[in-house]
Amino acid sequence: MENTVASEASRLRRFSNWGSRQALGFGESLHSLGAFALIALGVTVTKFRVSSRVMHPLIVREIHRFGVQLLPITAFFGAALGLLIVGQTVPLFSQLGGRDHIGMVMVTVVVRELGPLAAALLVLVRAGTVIVVELGTARALGEVEALEALGIDPVHYLVVPRLLGMMIAVLALTVYLILVAFGAGYLFAFLQGMPLQPADYFGQIAGVLRWEDFVLLALKTITFGFAIAVIVCFEGLAQPLRLEDVPQATTRAVGRCLTTCVLVDALFIVIYLYLDLYRFW
Repeated sequence: MENTVASEASRLRRFSNWGSRQALGFGESLHSLGAFALIALGVTVTKFRVSSRVMHPLIVREIHRFGVQLLPITAFFGAALGLLIVGQTVPLFSQLGGRDHIGMVMVTVVVRELGPLAAALLVLVRAGTVIVVELGTARALGEVEALEALGIDPVHYLVVPRLLGMMIAVLALTVYLILVAFGAGYLFAFLQGMPLQPADYFGQIAGVLRWEDFVLLALKTITFGFAIAVIVCFEGLAQPLRLEDVPQATTRAVGRCLTTCVLVDALFIVIYLYLDLYRFW
């Protein structure tokens, strides 16, 4: 009996120590990531016009990489989203006599939730992992130290263009994906013989949209882009890496980005609910 109690106490102690180490590690990582985010934001604001002839073309290049090059796959996912959600929901509402609520459903599902999140995840999978590999390899090969030796701020040269490029790209791709989803969904529903004219369909959506939807959509997508860019740049630059450590850093960055995107999405859900309750009362 005493051995069993001692064993249980030892197991509980090991679990407590493990939990303490995990909590301490999470706190340290969160602190380091927050400090890196503040540094990146400060450098972006204070040095935006510094070396503009060099930096502005780099920002345009990153927008092209994270945005323009993703237009085909974004169109594909937007069409799939429209076919799966819009194309199925609109005929169902028409059959149940709820055609007046189609716009509300489309705005809630596509504009507020799935559109921004899908665009952010596309950018993360396609571009976020590339950034970790690029910066991690540069750090492992000593290129970051070489920039510092030349008097070049690595955060300004390596992080700021990627940060701004990803924020703009996520915003633009979200709008593009939403428009494609609406168009593809209506086309699919039209082919099914839905008795709803395009003017009525898009008029309902426009009638449901409010000014705060546009503001929150912009804030949400920019937050997604900022969070993803900061995390992937942090994992690539924040600590010395060897070449064999780059894949592990990439995996860790993807996991943290997914967690952060879900938390940001949950935060905006609360904001939307608060605004809806405020309008109701």
